[in-house]
Amino acid sequence: MAPLSTTLMDGKICIITGGAGSLGLASAKLLLAEGARVMLVDLREADLVAAAAALGGEKIAWCVADVSQAAQVEAYVAKTVSLWGPIDVIFSNAGNHGAHGPIASYPEESFDSVMAVHVKGAFLAAKYGLPAMRDGGSFIITSSVVGVRGMPGAYAYITAKHAQVGLMRSLAKEMGRRRIRVNTLHPGPIDNEFQLDVERTLSRVVGRDATKMLDEMVPLGRHAQPDEVARSVLYLASDLGSFTNGTTLMVDGGMTA
Repeated sequence: MAPLSTTLMDGKICIITGGAGSLGLASAKLLLAEGARVMLVDLREADLVAAAAALGGEKIAWCVADVSQAAQVEAYVAKTVSLWGPIDVIFSNAGNHGAHGPIASYPEESFDSVMAVHVKGAFLAAKYGLPAMRDGGSFIITSSVVGVRGMPGAYAYITAKHAQVGLMRSLAKEMGRRRIRVNTLHPGPIDNEFQLDVERTLSRVVGRDATKMLDEMVPLGRHAQPDEVARSVLYLASDLGSFTNGTTLMVDGGMTA
């Protein structure tokens, strides 16, 4: 086997949805440092402009898109290909967290919204992105530690995160003939605004500090930093993970051990 390049992503074309958020941004920074070109996709132009400015350079571009809308997914795929050519990596990372409450009063609109972003968004990224991907590429979906476990209240989020695993496993079977690897990434709590927003709501529900409670559930005793999770994205995106396919990669500090 030939040695790995010292620049793991040299010349690779990557798309990151949820690209203006902390994990998307940390992943983009690492992929760029390893030689990739990166298309950031997110909902708000101002966030994308700020993210692209923070990353800098000619190897970054961005596209505003709602990942649950087929025409907008087609557009971000087409823009990437028109700029740089066939895609090597798609990181389906866009997410929203939805409501928390008992099933009898759980808002249907929250369930629909979360399923649309997490599940339909990943499905559409695969539907339109994989035909434009080079053989031997990588398709990564951000699931969650709760994508392999259950708890009451977060019905939309947890259901969506489990559904992404089913989508991943089906895609991994189909795409193997093209040597395209498909995997889900399962972070535990990350020290970012998205997670802190979830924890503010959870604190009200459980009647205690949810951030401290989650730290107590992680054997390493803390939240992850975005760049720590981004290293696992690099592993799955690059030849470091060349035989990793159909896997639920836990990056949770031992929370599910």
